[in-house]
Amino acid sequence: MPISNRFLFERDIAMDSKPVVSQRLMSVDALRGFDMLWIIGGSEVFVALAKGSGGDFLNRMTVHFDHHWGQFHFYDLIMPLFLFIVGVVMPFSLGKRLERGDSKKQLYFHVIKRVIVLWILGLINSGHLLTFDLSKLHLWTDTLHAIAIGYLVSAILILEFKIGWQAAITATLLLLYWAIMALVPVPGRGAGIFERDANLALYIDNLILGRFQEGEGWTYILTNMTFVCSVMLGVFAGRMLLSNRTAAVKVGQLAMLGVCCLIVGKIWGNWFPIIHHLWTSSLVLFAGGWSYLLLAVFYLIIDVWGFKKWAFGFVVIGVNAIAVYTAAHLFDFRLIGNVFVGGLAKWLGQWNDFVQALAALAVIWLIMYWMYRKKTFIKI
Repeated sequence: MPISNRFLFERDIAMDSKPVVSQRLMSVDALRGFDMLWIIGGSEVFVALAKGSGGDFLNRMTVHFDHHWGQFHFYDLIMPLFLFIVGVVMPFSLGKRLERGDSKKQLYFHVIKRVIVLWILGLINSGHLLTFDLSKLHLWTDTLHAIAIGYLVSAILILEFKIGWQAAITATLLLLYWAIMALVPVPGRGAGIFERDANLALYIDNLILGRFQEGEGWTYILTNMTFVCSVMLGVFAGRMLLSNRTAAVKVGQLAMLGVCCLIVGKIWGNWFPIIHHLWTSSLVLFAGGWSYLLLAVFYLIIDVWGFKKWAFGFVVIGVNAIAVYTAAHLFDFRLIGNVFVGGLAKWLGQWNDFVQALAALAVIWLIMYWMYRKKTFIKI
C-alpha cells in the first residue's frame, strides 16, 4: 500500500503495532441486530404483550417504548445506538479499503456515494418521497439522514485528523452546541429555552425547512453537530476493538468510557437537559455511555468468551440492518403475518394484538434469515 494512502488513519489505529482490520466481530453484528429488533417490531410486541397480560409490571415498563420530552427511556437509546454502531464499524471498513490500496480520492468517492444513497433512502422511509406529492415531502426527517451527516463528517475527521484532534473536535462540537442552544435567544422567547414548541433548534428548522420538516418537536439542522458526536463516540470504540491490546483491556476500556460518559452526561443534564428530540450534548454522552457498556458486554460474551449461539437471531438482522430498516418503513408486515394468524382474532381476545405483532416480526426475521442463508447482504 502506498504510504500516502495510509496517512493519519493507520498511524492512529496502530497503537502498539499494526492491527488486523479484515476481521469481522460477531458482537458488532449482534448488537446492531439487537438495536434493530426494537425498530422493526420488537417494541410493538412488548407493548402488545403488556396489554394482553394485563400485568402491572409490564404495563409500567411500556413507558420505555416511546419518547417523552425531557425523559430518558429505553427507546431513547435506540437511535443513538444505531449511530454509535455506524461509528464502530468505520475504522474496520476504511481500514479494509486502505489494505486493498484504495486512494484517498477513492475513499471519498465511496463516502459521498454512500451519503447520497442514505439520504434518498431516508426520503423514501420517512420523507414521503414515493407519494410524489410535494406538499407531503419531508426533506430532513429520518434516522438515515442523521447517519448520513454523522458518517460524512466522521469520515473527514478520520481521514484528515489525528486521533487527538478527532477527540478535541468532538468535544468542541458538544460544547459549541450547548453554548449556541443556551446563549442564542429564540426570537420572542429568549435564550436557554428547551421546550417542545420553543427552542433554537426548532426555530432554525422552521426557518430553513418550513413545511418540509417532520414536526412533532424533532429537529435536524442544528443537531447535525451532535449527530456527528454520536458517530464519533462509536469511532473511538471501533479503534479500541482494532488495537492489539488484550481482550480484557478492551472490555475494561469500553466499560470505563461507558461509565464516564454516563456520569458526565447525567451531570451535564442539570444545565443542558437530556432531550432526545433536540439531541442535546448530555443526551449524546448519556446514550453513548450505555452504548459503550452494551458493546463491552456483547464483545465480552460473544467474541471473548465465545458464547455465540444465543446471539444468532440478532446477527441475522444485524448483517442486513439498512435493508430491514427500510423494509419495515415501506411495508406493513402485519398484512403478511395476518395471512397466517388473522383468523385467530375471534378466539384470542386481548391477546390478538400480541399474536399479530409477533407474527409480523416473525415474517421479517424469516425473510432476513433467508437472505442470510443465501449470503445476500445488501450494502450501500
